Amino acid sequence: MLSDIEIAQRANPKPITEVAALIGIEHDELELYGKYKAKLSDGLAKRLEDKPSGKLILVTAINPTPAGEGKTTTTIGLGQAFPKIGKKAVIAIREPSLGPVMGMKGGATGGGYSQALPMEDINLHFTGDMHAISAANNLLCAMVDNHIHHGNSLKIDINSIQIKRVVDMNDRALRNIVIGLGGKINGIPREDNFTITVASEIMAVLCLCENLQDLKIRLGKIVVAYDENGKPVTATDLKANGAMAMLLKDAIKPNLVQTLENTPCIIHGGPFANIAHGCNSIRATKLALKLGDYCITEAGFGADLGAEKFFDIKCRLGNIKPNAVVIVATLRALKYNGGVDKANVSKPNLSALKSGISNLGAHIENIKKYNVPCVVAINSFETDESAEVDFVLDYCNNYGVKCVLSNAFSHGGEGAIELAKAVEIEADKASDFTLLYEDSVGIKAKIEKIVTQIYGGKNVIYTTAAEKSIEKLSALGYSNMPICMAKTQYSLSDDPTLLGRPKGFSVTVRNVNVSAGAGFIVAIAGNIMTMPGLPKIPAACGIDISHDGKITGLF
Repeated sequence: MLSDIEIAQRANPKPITEVAALIGIEHDELELYGKYKAKLSDGLAKRLEDKPSGKLILVTAINPTPAGEGKTTTTIGLGQAFPKIGKKAVIAIREPSLGPVMGMKGGATGGGYSQALPMEDINLHFTGDMHAISAANNLLCAMVDNHIHHGNSLKIDINSIQIKRVVDMNDRALRNIVIGLGGKINGIPREDNFTITVASEIMAVLCLCENLQDLKIRLGKIVVAYDENGKPVTATDLKANGAMAMLLKDAIKPNLVQTLENTPCIIHGGPFANIAHGCNSIRATKLALKLGDYCITEAGFGADLGAEKFFDIKCRLGNIKPNAVVIVATLRALKYNGGVDKANVSKPNLSALKSGISNLGAHIENIKKYNVPCVVAINSFETDESAEVDFVLDYCNNYGVKCVLSNAFSHGGEGAIELAKAVEIEADKASDFTLLYEDSVGIKAKIEKIVTQIYGGKNVIYTTAAEKSIEKLSALGYSNMPICMAKTQYSLSDDPTLLGRPKGFSVTVRNVNVSAGAGFIVAIAGNIMTMPGLPKIPAACGIDISHDGKITGLF
């Protein structure tokens, strides 16, 4: 089979104006970025305000192997399948980060015959949104240090600066640094660190805001530091939010592209799910709901991270409700959760499958706690054995959940028709969507409910730093916000080596911070880092471009 990039380069995409016309978008509602990409104008959202919304389908997954389990491939394949059963679908997914693209996991445009186009552009600089977010964030950082240098009238405590500079790349050397060296003219020396762009609060703000005015207000609420009396200092105090919003004036607009089969695809925002909230923008999702019978969206990593945050953060803050959920599983990830090392997960091993399938059971149970109908999709690989597939089908049947084999990777929309039919049936059922916790319960109560009810943990251990932060944030009035857990994606616990469905474990919360602009509290669990590193042999080593501009090695 051809590589992903070879398939994408042989495709015949339609001009984006034609794709837009398929879902009723007018020419003057597009801001073109070449022939195959466009931003969607604010006027489009305003025109569609009173139009009834379609049905919202969330695609999530089990805890993955390091290579991922094809959640985006399944999302795109499902979006391509719906038109084949007479339904209009619009896909809404996240933008890729250059960090994983150049690192190990790869991009975020799907794979095989279920890809978004133009895949090279989307996986690289796309329409410049990531760069705008980085610029807005780093402007704020520069203004903090500049304010301190010029007298510090806000009395910022330099040991309590919260805002961190960002770069959209995996770079472990930036995890712990010293800035301000070289004498008084260059600032005050202090320890600092970088965060990857997609884990920044600016990214979360962009994805959770409703419009430009809301963006500016949210940016202004960002707590950049605390003063000498322990009171928050915000971006508004620095008079920075206006310029930041200006830098994001185009980035706030969702991007329209298409799939290999010309299904409309809105790609906007890209927060990681292990260290951020893992969902594309509310603006993109709401537009997709207005433009199609079905909006097919996704949330990052396993349902313990992405789906929980989709429900308890995005749905809560965006006032949206899902109609059905697809849980993507692969035989290789189930075996990985059963104790098989990643080099051997493609080999038959029914014993490991039986051991690891408890991970799938945990995610099925978790989705049911939100009272949303669900379907399990087995993302098919050529190495899958029929006996192992049958075992998973029977397991799901015993759980009372429909399980469907998806061949979206190798057959595109045709390979996901059965999945689309199953999702249609489930989405037609009554969905009594319920959040996991109320706003009014305290920070600790929310964290503990996530840990015990979603992860299956025994209890939560708080470090002294976390205890002090929770006490401080509660006193400052931030306790009504939802929780964004930052933890490993490989386990239901905070320990990446505890695979399957561990029992009796504790989760250690190392620190707790407020993202006041985004509107949530971040709880950092285990050894999760906000700046990833590159692997021993980065994907970048195999990426090249020829003298005539042809890209190779990009998956």
